[in-house]
Amino acid sequence: MRASATRWACALAACCLLSGAFAQTPAIVIKFSHVVTNDTPKGQAALRFKQLAEQRTGGRVRVEVYPNSTLYRDNEELEALQLGAVQMLAPSLAKFGPLGIQEFEVFDLPFLFPDAAAVHKAEAGELGRRVLSALEARGIRGLAFWDNGFKVMSARTPLVNPSDFVGLKMRIEGSRVLDAQFRALGAKPLVMPFSDVLQALKTGLVDGTENTPSNLYTQQLYEAQKHLTVSNHGYLGYAVIVNRQFWDELPRDIRDTLESALREVTEYENAIAQQKNDEALAKIRQARITEVRALSDAERAAWKRALAPVYADAERRIGKSFIEAIRKSIE
Repeated sequence: MRASATRWACALAACCLLSGAFAQTPAIVIKFSHVVTNDTPKGQAALRFKQLAEQRTGGRVRVEVYPNSTLYRDNEELEALQLGAVQMLAPSLAKFGPLGIQEFEVFDLPFLFPDAAAVHKAEAGELGRRVLSALEARGIRGLAFWDNGFKVMSARTPLVNPSDFVGLKMRIEGSRVLDAQFRALGAKPLVMPFSDVLQALKTGLVDGTENTPSNLYTQQLYEAQKHLTVSNHGYLGYAVIVNRQFWDELPRDIRDTLESALREVTEYENAIAQQKNDEALAKIRQARITEVRALSDAERAAWKRALAPVYADAERRIGKSFIEAIRKSIE
């Protein structure tokens, strides 16, 4: 009887130790870094992903969101992801051309996409499959596309006709298409981290920018620019990406849960992007610091003519047939 009781006590102790070991298993940490504020479409979506991921994994995953360049600036984050210093990003699509994936440059072409529905159609087709699969060789897994919206032009001086850009220093992301876009307008493009743009505008290092209204408003960029033209000339979107090795080593059930949460968050993010931009543009108007105007049909046509050389330049790198295939796919 005494031996039986001893064996029972030992078994119970072993179970308790095993249970304690499981209880002490640390959560899988996903560092999600981005360069905009929490009150933007991307910022809101990152927080929603954190909420769903932690809830649905029962705390087995902890998502640490680092907004507004608090962890890495936009010229540093891709390298950090590849090195494993951060696990998840949502960089703008313009960031991937300099990485050597030239097909991503299609997203930067001016006046290619008439609306967000056309962008989504392209992303769901050959373009999306081709660019995301190309990331694999760089140690990156592409998981989703998120909207920000269509860009407006802003500067110290009015931007109505193509000639208004001549001589202006315009901040851009590191994209050959965006560089060619402003050179075609006679401006001087300057590549600059997003976190530096406000100070550069205040000091006169740059004269203007292109961005979405939500980014202009949340970063107070409109306060340093007297004029804004609702041109909707180019699309700004993001690719949600992870370190491929980190992702592949996750337990299958965790990965499936995170992918399911991300699909839901993507629908949410795309739904609020236009709303956030509309609200931001209304607030910029209400502030009465910046004069806001829209292009007329004739002015838009003049911009398109001035920017036509951008396509010829891009075709030499990306291929004319590929660009034409994208055009046909969104008709």
